[in-house]
Amino acid sequence: MAVSNLDMHALFVLGDLRAKLVKQFQSRFVYITEQTPEGIYIAEIDTETALVVDDKQRLELKVGDHFRAAVLPSREGGKFELKFRDIKLTVYGLGDYAFVSSAEGEGIVFKEGHSVMLVFAAHEQLQEGLTKTLKAVTGKAAKWRKGELVTFKASE
Repeated sequence: MAVSNLDMHALFVLGDLRAKLVKQFQSRFVYITEQTPEGIYIAEIDTETALVVDDKQRLELKVGDHFRAAVLPSREGGKFELKFRDIKLTVYGLGDYAFVSSAEGEGIVFKEGHSVMLVFAAHEQLQEGLTKTLKAVTGKAAKWRKGELVTFKASE
């Protein structure tokens, strides 16, 4: 029988991470990218048309029908689960995420295995150079060489 718990350290670290993610969705335009050895996937979320629900009691954030982030109990003491369409990522704590910023906005890069997800809150809608801009922001934390993730510089 699997025993799952949410210890206090995970609650504070992952709860704080969820709070910072909620702050990202206060921006009008949020961009989500998934970068893997196969390539990059980019989506734009207009928070004026997508319902953003911050459920503090359940430590969950839902944006429309497409994005969900929640702090959940696990054997390791706690995990942060991100779901976006068919993409599912699990962060267990320090070393799996990085805070990045650029002239265009602020973001959080999450890492799991050989893929990364960027949640980027833009100051205004990105009209030109979308892929180039988001790859550059992701590149502040994740370095790719020949399609492989070679280094990841975590914030904490």
